[in-house]
Amino acid sequence: EAVAAEWMLEFACHSLCRHFGEPCAAEFWRWRDVAEALIKGLSTIPKHQKKTVYLCQLLIRIAKGKELECYLKNNKKISALESALSFWTLLEKEEIKLEKLHEDIHCLIKIQTVAVHMENGYFKEAAEVLERLFTDSESDKLLRVKLTTIVKRKDLYVPLLESFNYNLLISKIKLYIELFMKENEDSFLIQAARKQVDSKGLEAIVLQNRTPDVEESKPEEKQRFVFIIMLLRGMLRQDLKLVELRLSLNNLQNVEKQRDSSVCSRRRQRWTYKEDLQLKSGVREFGVGNWAKILVHGDFNNRTSVMLKDRWRTLCRIK
Repeated sequence: EAVAAEWMLEFACHSLCRHFGEPCAAEFWRWRDVAEALIKGLSTIPKHQKKTVYLCQLLIRIAKGKELECYLKNNKKISALESALSFWTLLEKEEIKLEKLHEDIHCLIKIQTVAVHMENGYFKEAAEVLERLFTDSESDKLLRVKLTTIVKRKDLYVPLLESFNYNLLISKIKLYIELFMKENEDSFLIQAARKQVDSKGLEAIVLQNRTPDVEESKPEEKQRFVFIIMLLRGMLRQDLKLVELRLSLNNLQNVEKQRDSSVCSRRRQRWTYKEDLQLKSGVREFGVGNWAKILVHGDFNNRTSVMLKDRWRTLCRIK
């Protein structure tokens, strides 16, 4: 189960990367729910999965960064965007390259955390965020002074905020995602995930009943590949199968309800004089036993051929 959760988490992370920043965010939020469920289900995070978990957490928070009412920590003062900074810091520790990109994103998250509070009219909170995020270090000092002046003046339309805007933050994150995906493009799971996300899991069957050549692999590696294939096939068809299953169940339930209702109404429904005449006329025309023909040609109210047969016996006894 732990191995399955790890592979599914990698799959979910890749899907989040592919849909991050799209105009239509439905797919992103769907995979967000999957990733969060998997992360909560991991009692301990394996070392090799830390970067994947941190990236999922980062993207979820950046996507919600403009919504100050969305708090992702117990502390109600910590917004989603400020929370994202802590995960970006953890990501930075997992890498030793991309220093310039790391620095740009780190700075943009801090600036936008202040800016988003100002955009929503929370200038006091913006000042508090400024105090928390910007230290007295030489690297922060100049930017801290500029932002302090901007917050005091309550001026959103300044070159600093216009240049280091949220769209720039999103574009930098996308650049990081591209590098992340390129770094992991040789992964079997990632290749399949990319195809699945591109097809949205509905029309394309990625694996086409093929398995990778693992004859020369070790037994445990071969077993892992087989497991991945099974996992992916299930996930590729999951949405469509669930929809089909729900539709089938709904249709079945509706049919059952209609049938039960119909049977009950038939059982309770008394035979009318007109129906008796139709039955007698049908017997004279088609003969006893041809109940299906009599039913089709007669004018009966929600009856079956079995009901016609039973009614004819009753009429014969009465006669």
